[in-house]
Amino acid sequence: MKSSRICLLALTMGCVEQKITAQHAFTWQEIRDKFETTNPTLQAARIGIDESKAQEITAYLRPNPDFTLLTDGTQLAPYRGVWRPFSGTQVQNGASYLHEREHKRELRRESAEKATVIAESQLADQQRTLLFNLHNAFVQTLQQKAVLALARDNLTYYDRLLVLSRERFKAGDIAKVDMTRLELQRVQFESDLQTATVNVRTAKIQLLMLLNDRSPVEQFEVSGAFDFKEEIAALPEFRQMALETRPDLKAAIEAIDKAETDHRLAIANGSADPTFNVWVTHNPSFNNPFDNNTIGGSVSIPLRIFDRNQGEKLRTQLDISRNQKLRDASEAQVFSDVDSAYATLNSNLTLLRPYKQTYLQQAVEVRDTVSFSYQHGGASLLDFLQAQQDYRSVQLNYLNLIGSFLTAANQLNLAVGREVIQ
Repeated sequence: MKSSRICLLALTMGCVEQKITAQHAFTWQEIRDKFETTNPTLQAARIGIDESKAQEITAYLRPNPDFTLLTDGTQLAPYRGVWRPFSGTQVQNGASYLHEREHKRELRRESAEKATVIAESQLADQQRTLLFNLHNAFVQTLQQKAVLALARDNLTYYDRLLVLSRERFKAGDIAKVDMTRLELQRVQFESDLQTATVNVRTAKIQLLMLLNDRSPVEQFEVSGAFDFKEEIAALPEFRQMALETRPDLKAAIEAIDKAETDHRLAIANGSADPTFNVWVTHNPSFNNPFDNNTIGGSVSIPLRIFDRNQGEKLRTQLDISRNQKLRDASEAQVFSDVDSAYATLNSNLTLLRPYKQTYLQQAVEVRDTVSFSYQHGGASLLDFLQAQQDYRSVQLNYLNLIGSFLTAANQLNLAVGREVIQ
């Protein structure tokens, strides 16, 4: 019975371990799709688009007609001893309607539609910024995972050297103080491993926060290529793509178009709108027995002696010029963003190429050569420890440079407005 429980426990632990090992690792595209679906900030911004579309309906509404009911002529006191209060009451029913001229409704709707277009571009710009933060968190997670793997490899390699060093110590080939210094040096490798483990968890927590995901950190994993591209397109190509893609620049251009529509609407609002009236009157007090029921009508036209809309006309005219200047400023900002990101990316490439071509291999050769030489008595303990330190520094610098390259590439994607470097 006891052996059966042990077997069942072992089987359960094996299934749990297999489940953890086989957990799904999210790629960047999966992370992005999940983010666009679950991020509350984007969801709130999309509701704002729907609100703007609802305002289009309001802008195109017609004026409601007015209904008037009027009575007059009701007798208040007896006349010659006769009191019939409602016999001479005049009843008048009327309706009036304001007719808007100069396409005011159409212009209001056009202005509201262009406001929606601007809101959509602003949403795209907000999404661009949020995706930049998300991609930075994704890159940070990949970078910390690479650093963690390096820390594990370094600790494993050093432990193998410690095994050989203990054999030499037992054989009397090295002094006890040297053996103690070697064992103390292991603390640095253990510290690197623990720091890298914490950094991985922290990066995952940041990524989960952006995804609005409450999953345990242990059950969340990402995967992707942590490397750099040695060749990138020329700067003029990125500039042109940015001019065609940047949503904030599009919003600035669309704002000029809306300002022109608002100016036309201001001119239209300065025109006089007639009010048409029609009424039906029942007047039993008329002497003519065939003239008790009558119909009438009128047109009321405001006299535009004073132009009460001249200030709005001037304001909307100036608003066109203001938005044109803002468009120029947005375009200058686009060029600045692209140029800065491109310069940073090129700087990282300049540092990464010699690392990949020369420094990494040299660090491995120096470490292995000095380690072999030390194990055979041909190098000092100081040389051995220095070689280990140099190897760790070169490898860690290389991983950090790749992280900086990917961050700069993400910055360039932000500047261009779409993913040009993945």
